[in-house]
Amino acid sequence: MTSLVPELSALVPLAARVCPWLVDAPAPEADEPEDGVVRAMTLVLRLERDAPTRTAVLEAAAAASLALCLDERAAPEGPWYDAVATWAGAGRIRKLTRRARTAHWRAVQEFDGVTAGELVRALVPGPVDDVPHEVRRLQIGGTDLPPDEPGPPPAGVPVIWLSPEVEQTVGKAAAQVGHASMILATVLAAEGGDPAPALDAAVRPAARDDWARWTGALAADPSGRRAWESDGIVPVRDAGFTEVAPGTVTCVASR
Repeated sequence: MTSLVPELSALVPLAARVCPWLVDAPAPEADEPEDGVVRAMTLVLRLERDAPTRTAVLEAAAAASLALCLDERAAPEGPWYDAVATWAGAGRIRKLTRRARTAHWRAVQEFDGVTAGELVRALVPGPVDDVPHEVRRLQIGGTDLPPDEPGPPPAGVPVIWLSPEVEQTVGKAAAQVGHASMILATVLAAEGGDPAPALDAAVRPAARDDWARWTGALAADPSGRRAWESDGIVPVRDAGFTEVAPGTVTCVASR
């Protein structure tokens, strides 16, 4: 077994959940935080009137979520470490998605976080009931964008494959692909590899045949080890707070 690279050590509890066969660390015993404080990472989507494509927003959401966790400020001794580690240790990696444009988008750049592609800003996780006014006033709903045709993913980059079996708003899907990039990077690091390639993950809809094969492997071995070793994929299983039933596999990330 191996330890996570220092840049991802705040995500040790996540590693213990998603790849227990690779890390020597106990998984959180409960899904809810011990102190009763619910924490989340906020993702702010920049949806101007001339809206970007759905795929561009989702790829930026995946990149921003992981970039925050890989940032040197989230490493041990960094100012964000405690916030990220406490959030990851709560048992569920909750994310909340909000939308902004113009002055509201510029305002959220002042809060600790990382922006990807000038489309999504991931904010340092914190209590959901202690959100700055400038963030709290942003709408959670109304984040839908029409499907687009991005074409095949670029060669040689990880891909996050969205489920063809469940419909997700852009806001919901953004949170899910953010989970996926973090989980993929965590497993890569736990294997002794470089987590950075997950920053460039493409997002695409999965073909039904592939999806059936992957979910079959996950059903046969819920730990995820079989799916990782045979197909190089890791799943995102939703907690069921919004839109889908608990345990639904919303997407998978492939290395």
